[in-house]
Order: sequence, then structure tokens, then C-alpha cells
Amino acid sequence: MTQQNLSALIWAVAELLRGDFKQSEYGRVILPFTVLRRLDCVLAPTRAAALAEYQAKSAAKLPFAEFVRRAAGQPFFNLFPQSLPGLLGDAEHLRDNLSAYVRAFSVDVEDIFLRFDFPATIERLHKAGLLYLVTEKFAGLDLHPDSVSNYQMGLLFEELLRRFSEMSNETAGEHYTPREVIQLMVELLFCEDDAALAQASVVRTLYDPTAGTGGMLSVAAEYLHGINPNARLTLFGQELNDESYATCKADMLLRGQDVGNILPGNTLSDDGHRAMRFDYMLSNPPFGVEWKKVEDEVRAEHEERGYRGRFGPGLPRISDGSLLFLLHLLSKMRPVKDGGSRIGIVLNGSPLFTGSAGSGESEIRRYVLEKDYVEAIVALPTDMFFNTGIATYVWILSNRKAPERAGMVQLIDGSGFWRKMRKSLGSKRRELAPEHIRTITRILGSYQELQQAVVLDAEGKELERRVLFAGEPMPEAPEGGKIQLLPVSRIFRTTDFGYRTITVERPLRLRFQMTPERMEGYAQKLQEKLDGGGRGPKRMRSAEAQETARAEVERLLADAEALREALGEAVYDDWNTLWPRIEGLLEARGSRYTPAQRKVFRDAFSESCPEAAPVLSGKRQGPKYEPDTALRDTENVPLGEDVYAYFAREVLPHVPDAWIDETKRDTQDGKVGIVGYEIPFNRHFYVYEPPRPLAEIRADLQAVTARILEKLQGMAGA
Repeated sequence: MTQQNLSALIWAVAELLRGDFKQSEYGRVILPFTVLRRLDCVLAPTRAAALAEYQAKSAAKLPFAEFVRRAAGQPFFNLFPQSLPGLLGDAEHLRDNLSAYVRAFSVDVEDIFLRFDFPATIERLHKAGLLYLVTEKFAGLDLHPDSVSNYQMGLLFEELLRRFSEMSNETAGEHYTPREVIQLMVELLFCEDDAALAQASVVRTLYDPTAGTGGMLSVAAEYLHGINPNARLTLFGQELNDESYATCKADMLLRGQDVGNILPGNTLSDDGHRAMRFDYMLSNPPFGVEWKKVEDEVRAEHEERGYRGRFGPGLPRISDGSLLFLLHLLSKMRPVKDGGSRIGIVLNGSPLFTGSAGSGESEIRRYVLEKDYVEAIVALPTDMFFNTGIATYVWILSNRKAPERAGMVQLIDGSGFWRKMRKSLGSKRRELAPEHIRTITRILGSYQELQQAVVLDAEGKELERRVLFAGEPMPEAPEGGKIQLLPVSRIFRTTDFGYRTITVERPLRLRFQMTPERMEGYAQKLQEKLDGGGRGPKRMRSAEAQETARAEVERLLADAEALREALGEAVYDDWNTLWPRIEGLLEARGSRYTPAQRKVFRDAFSESCPEAAPVLSGKRQGPKYEPDTALRDTENVPLGEDVYAYFAREVLPHVPDAWIDETKRDTQDGKVGIVGYEIPFNRHFYVYEPPRPLAEIRADLQAVTARILEKLQGMAGA
């Protein structure tokens, strides 16, 4: 029986469910029943032997599990005396017997059905009067390994998953990555290793920390099977969602994988494969999902273990934890001496550029680029995922890059390679065709800067898109159309994405004047400090402390009145000469200001003025002048350039009184300026298109106007 026929037979069960179950709920019935029937067929030849072994060991009061597994010839067993077809002989007790049959599986397998919430499904089918009909349908299917291999069974299960995901668009994006996106990621991941993987007796491991329903694991297994049927790829994964975990575990079981390698739980807070390292890794972590629920565990690991843990380089903002999954994957790489690792992860645009120098995101980018882990980043088309239409990017990382790629990063703009779907699925309106996947993979493998020729007709509609590989001819432009040349592959040094943020200061220049309005504002500021300042709210201070504070305010107000009488409302543009005079006037009154009181006084009666003299700092070391915080600015200096040369060339010609704040230094190298990294992907593929000549636009407008007038005249004549 072909896979298509088998899939159609199983899918026919959906007709029985119509009306009693929503379409989005069909999977809760069909998936566990498919698994159940497959396991029933697998265990059929050894059922009697396994049951006899169980009875013998139980009678002897010996541990039986390992002996029964050996008798069953499988890593799992079932101790129920009947097969699934045998349960149909007692229709009256089918519900109880089917539930008992599921409970009779070994722990790993029973866990799958519990995570599917299969007991509740049995009860619901029973109440709807459908349990016998559904069980009968599945009991009649021949899913024995002699008829359906593990490989075929995996394909069948994946086909069912795809259908159910498409019918449940509201949640599909959380647990299901479109197959063609996975196919692209898998080919990008393996393309450098095809020759090695084709050799005899190849054994490799692959891991997905956000396994979902197991799509990435299964497609990777199919790909490797396609290039080398004798290769052995051991799959590992972890998944948070119970139903997705059950689905993934079931898929691995049907493929003959060790289901003990698929674990439940949150990867970030509870790494189920803590001591493991893997050859290959794939992941599609949630886009823009906050990690507040696991913040305590993640921060503790970051602060206590540092680089000995997973999150040493830094932590991203709480609103998006996708970079945490990237760090997690990097921690799972094999040492280079043991063969190293390759990673494929799909992320949104935020990890490319979010976060300024010194932020968690920037420090993570710095880590992966300075360690030379990033091999390539591929931009995907928008509208590719079920629950979001945003731009997404596939990152390919490795600690065993080819020699020619050392210290380099390849950026590939694959956003133009797509075809429109016949029917939208949620936010997914576009898909990658097989030729698109081949082209993008070839671009990665070519490792060269390339252009693509986009053929446009007279109306600007795209007719063809061709990558100009070596020897590829340029397409011809259609009549009235044109050829648009756009970059599709660019290669950069890792340091090209780095910069050093310097803080540029300018002197504070103050104009002083004691006007009545400013006197009023000063009095109000002092009253506010009296009401809410001090060492706590006014109501919490003792009467003695309140009285002392009140007396202090009265003194300051009296000082201000005396100063105003002496200085008048004259305008003073040099605070450096004015302040000694004010100090003398205060001293004559037997008064003196603390630094804090001086600041309040100066702020109340001064304003920034570019014509005023710069205010001296009065410090023996450091800048000569006080900085004006309102004029403070930053400059991002390319990483390979001297900050002082850049400052002299780009800043001083415009603001000659500026200086660099040399206290702002990088925590890692100690140099002036804080190192940051960003990958402005779109900027590197932007092509300027000059506006059309004014004469062309005028001619078009005149032609349109003439046509309108002609029609109006025709209407008037009629």
C-alpha cells in the first residue's frame, strides 16, 4: 500500500469525527490512534512471548521490565493479553479495555498517550458513540513493519501532522515550522558536509531544543536517509508543550529512534541534555516571546556560572528570549578536536540589531562574531510562517568553518525567492519552491559575492529572478521592460559589524539672571524639598527635624533675596567670575552653600546659552569644563579606526569645543569607548534608485491629461 493510500485511509476517520469534534481537534484522536495501531502491529509477533516472560518473572517476584523488552524484541512492550483488533470482540467493555490496554504499555510509551490526554479522548469518543467505529477503522489498518517501514511510517506521520497544523492555524506557528523552511535549513546545515555524510558507517547526532512536533528532527533524518540510507542519525530534543512533546516522541518512536532522547520541559530553565554535545543542531525558537517565567533560573546561571554556564556573554531584554536559545545551542557544540558542530536557527530581525553597545544583545552578537561562529545569515521572504508575517532570518553557525570562511560572514538575501500559495494558512501566504531552496543552498556553497537579475515588464511586474553565478548569462529585457541588478550574496569580515561608542561632551555655558519669576520658582523648589525631601516624607520626620529643615529653607530664601538686592536683574554670562562674587556676598552674611545647595541655586537662576562662557569644572584631573548633559551625544566609530582620529575628522570641525569622555571605557579591552556589534542586514542590500527625470513625469502627466480631456469631450458630444 502506498503512503498516499495509507494516509487517505487514516484521514477517512476524520469523516466519522465531523460534528462531534472541531477540525482543530481531529489530531487529538487520529495521531494517538495511529501510534497505537503501529505499536500494536510491531508487538504482534512477540506478544505471547513477552506476556509469558512477564508472568514468569512476576511469579518469581523478579524485576521484569528488561526481560520483557528482550522477549518483545523492542525497547518497549505491552502487557495486555489482547491486541487492538481483539478488543472489538467485547464492544460493551471497549472503553475500559482500551484504557487498560494503553496503561499496559511500558512507561515511556504510556507517557506519550498521557501527554496526548488520550484517556479523555477515549471517554469523549465513548460518549459520542464513536469509540467502536474509530477503533474498528484503525484495527483494520496494516501498519506492520513488513508492510510499512520506519522511514515510511515517519513520512506518514509527518503528513498527518502537516494536515492538522494547517487546520489549526491559530496555534500552528507555535509548534510547527513550515516543511519547506525546515528543508532549506536542513540543506544549509548539511551542504558543507554532503561528501562526509555519504561515506559508509556514518554516525551523527542532531538536537533540537525547541522540538515542537519533531518536524526539524524528522526532515533532517529524511535528508540524511536520502543521501545515505545506511547512515545513522540519532535524534535528540526537548519540548515544553505537552501535546507537542507527545507528538514528537511518537514520531521518533515510529521512526525507530530512542524515545528516551526526547525530553519534556523548558530548555532554558531545565536543560534535559545537560552533559550532551551534538554534531548538528536545529531550532525555531519562539519569536518575541518574553522569558520572565524562567528569569530567576536564567539570571542565576548567568551570574553564578558565567562562561562555565550557557549564558555567560550576556542576557537579552526580557521581552525576547530567542538569543538565549542561540547561546544554549552554542554551549552544546562539540570541541573542534572531536569534529566540531554546525547549527541552524531561525530568528526574527531583532537579534540582528536590537540593543546598543554594552547591552545584552550586543554582547551576545559580540561573542558569536569575535569567536567566529557565524558562517552565514539568510533572509527569508516575509509571510512564511503560520502566526506571523514578519521578516525572519536563518543563522548558520559553526566552530569548524572552512579555512576560506575564517573571520568572514556571508549574508544572503533570499527574501525575493518565493511563490504565492494557492490558499493562505493564517499569516502564511508564501512558500519556498524546491528550485528556491536549491538556489539559496547553491549561493551558500559558492561562497562568493553575487548579483541577481530581476526581469521587470513595462508595468514593473516581476517576470523572472536569476542569480548570476559564474557563466550564467544575463537575461534579456522584454519590450518596454528592464533588468534590475540587485546584490544577493555579500561577504564581510566579522569586525565590519563592530563599532566603538564614544561619548562626546560639550561644555556647560550658563547665563545667570535673578528675575522675580525665577525667585518664585526657587522658593517653590525649596518648599518641595521641605515637604518631601530630607530623610523621608515630612510626616515621618520628627518635629525637631522638621523645624531644622524649615529654618534652613528660610535661610536660603533670605540669602537669595540679599543676593538679588546686590546683583539686581543684570544678565551674567560668565559663571566662573560670578560665583566667587556670590560666595563673597554669602560669606559677608555668615552663610555658606553645600555643593547640593549650590546646584539647586544655580539651576534655578541659570539657563544654557551658547554665547556664555564655558563653566570650569574646578577639578585638577579630568575635563577642564563641566559637561552640558543636554548636549551630550555619542558617536559610533568603526571598530578598526582610531577613535581620536575619527573624532578629529568627524566631530571637531562641527563642534570645536567638544571632547571625548575618557571615563567611558569598554569592560573587556579597557579602551576608550564601549564596543558594540550590530548586523544591519537590509542596509547592505539596499540599492539606491534615482527618481525618474522630471521631463518623463511631465510627459506622463500630459498624456494622462490628454486622455481625460478626450473622454470628457466624447461625453459632451454624446
